[in-house]
Amino acid sequence: MININEEKKEFHLQGKNVSYIFNVMKNGQLGNLYFGKKIRHRDNFEHFFYQPEVGIGIIAHHEDDPGFSLEYYKQEYPSYGTTDFRKPAFQLESEDRSRVSDFTYKGYRVYKGKEKLDGLPSTYMESVEEGDTLEIELEDKTLNCSLFLTYTVYNDRDVITRNAKFVNNGNENVDIHRAMSFALDLPDYNYEMIHLSGAWARERFIKNRKLEVGCQYIDSTRGASSAHQNPFIILKRPETTENAGESIGFALVYSGNFLAHVEVDHFDATRVTMGINPFDFKWQLKGGESFQTPEAIIAYSDNGMNDLSQTFHKLFRERVARGEWRDKERPILVNNWEATYFDFNEEKIVAMASKAKDLGFELFVLDDGWFGKRNDDKTSLGDWFPNLEKLPNGIKGLAEKVVDKGIRFGLWFEPEMISKNSKLYEEHPDWVLGVKNRRLSMGRNQYVLDLSKKEVRDYIVDILSERFAEAPITYVKWDMNRNMTEITYQDLPHKYILGLYEILEKLTTKFPHILFESCASGGGRFDAGMLHYMPQVWTSDDTDAIVRLNIQHGTSLGYPLISMGAHVSDIPNHQTARKTSLKTRNNVAAFGNFGYELNLLEFDKETGEEVTKYLDFYKENRNLIQFGDFYRLESPFEGNTAAWMVVDKNKGEALVGHFTILAEPNPGYNKKVILKGLDSEKKYLINDEYEAYGDELMNVGIVFPQPDRYFSKDSETQDFKSKIFKLKEVK
Repeated sequence: MININEEKKEFHLQGKNVSYIFNVMKNGQLGNLYFGKKIRHRDNFEHFFYQPEVGIGIIAHHEDDPGFSLEYYKQEYPSYGTTDFRKPAFQLESEDRSRVSDFTYKGYRVYKGKEKLDGLPSTYMESVEEGDTLEIELEDKTLNCSLFLTYTVYNDRDVITRNAKFVNNGNENVDIHRAMSFALDLPDYNYEMIHLSGAWARERFIKNRKLEVGCQYIDSTRGASSAHQNPFIILKRPETTENAGESIGFALVYSGNFLAHVEVDHFDATRVTMGINPFDFKWQLKGGESFQTPEAIIAYSDNGMNDLSQTFHKLFRERVARGEWRDKERPILVNNWEATYFDFNEEKIVAMASKAKDLGFELFVLDDGWFGKRNDDKTSLGDWFPNLEKLPNGIKGLAEKVVDKGIRFGLWFEPEMISKNSKLYEEHPDWVLGVKNRRLSMGRNQYVLDLSKKEVRDYIVDILSERFAEAPITYVKWDMNRNMTEITYQDLPHKYILGLYEILEKLTTKFPHILFESCASGGGRFDAGMLHYMPQVWTSDDTDAIVRLNIQHGTSLGYPLISMGAHVSDIPNHQTARKTSLKTRNNVAAFGNFGYELNLLEFDKETGEEVTKYLDFYKENRNLIQFGDFYRLESPFEGNTAAWMVVDKNKGEALVGHFTILAEPNPGYNKKVILKGLDSEKKYLINDEYEAYGDELMNVGIVFPQPDRYFSKDSETQDFKSKIFKLKEVK
């Protein structure tokens, strides 16, 4: 709901449990009055606006009003150069080299529902009754430019989205140096900032820091959102836990260079901005043109971090992801990569697919090595036609043979890249992203294609459309294995991302039956922007079950289980050389989009039967796992255990996973896990063994049997143990 006090020029957005209030200040700019727990509307919020009687700052409005200086005030989209010395939300430069802006209020419009962003992914509504949108128009008459700030509030979600659009109404060029998607000024800095950091094979580890006076930020300059930082942060009160307390989450619906910046000023106020990274960024806005920022999502909870996460999970699952696969259960797949790498032929692949079908898998995925002369990673990217030496009947013939076995077929591509040793490079060396007449850096033996060029985008759409149309392909793994270097122009990284989105929009529209999974050397581009086109992401190349506890736990702060590819692989693990039991590998991978990547042909009868049992268990609980409410019970970042839980919408069934990382000598008694999210009045059957009411399970918990305390030289390791508990309502 959007309430407007016309006389006072006050705007009040109300979501399910959140209020956002701002006004037009006396200088015509927008001031923030309140963001937080939902409050009732009234006809005057003037008392929320504090202005000192006599200021010591530089006067922004009029010399007869000595208290009005912008450095005192919370603002909605602060500018550079007019008495606010904090980091601005935007910075423009005119042809006379002036970088001072003064956008003042011109008007507003309110409408039901939500409009699409031109060329960019965003949240959406399926009905105009889901929420309302407020668009504020401001103008800078000197620049002859308009600025549109758009706010959308969902009625039944604690979510507000924001974006900004600049329009050049004049004839002179204006350069945009900074254009954040939003700014949110908060009155104090008693927060901790949580962000998700890491690197290849250890993406999205949870980091927590207390806000201090000054600037703290995370960003990416790699041309992708990256494995190193994620465009998602949380500000939480120090006392906030998983299940109680206030927290605010921020996510950017964007897959390129980004900045998430938090500044605490000399008055202890906090300013949060997020958007395209202004580092090495400049966009020339010509007369009559517009520039649209990506969308940012702001979510609120006063019921703890887990509640905030569930808000993001439902939004990403229901109103960011789209298409046929959004609400469908995802198939259990097996990928050949760690089983064969580049060493395979048609006979071996068909045999693996046949074995996969017999064991109970639903989708067979052929990974890298099927195209051009691709026998190693030094050749053929861009040559998306089948290697007939390996696959004499081509992809069409292979896919048909696989499908005839009664299992779906999927295929790996890396469309954004090009190998120097390829036909495509011989024909179009100018398609490589890079500075002419300079040595180009090589990464993963490949270069990046310049997606800002229309001819490159058209080639990718055409060649992939040929492959998709000729064979019964129902799944595509879309990989991207290197970041940008030797960037020519300051607008190129953003144009590249816009080009990528254009390609994905065309392909996903043309082939709606294909389930696309995003990959970027694992989780190097796990963001809401990619989820708009590809509803699941390969979470990490690291399939070690113990490292995955951290990766999947951290990822769950913002992203739902259904978006996380989670696979069982061989031991010793190819990333850590660790040996974990098949049981634990399955139990960890079960909390995600389940799959395998190992050589099924090496299974003996006993192993095959065990695998089938795990597949049947996942199928039985797939809907619960992929669409239920997820709870983090114990954190691997805080101790020697991890525990997760999924509860269905009716609180009639639940699945609990408990994981012990290292064995402890002479452990204490009364080891247990406290559950969440159940109905306290309902009685549950646990693992078909005993019954307990919800209130008992959420206060006393599930108590574990006393462990053995003595072991012999023949005992198996007690490290890396796991337990799964299935709860069903007793009716």
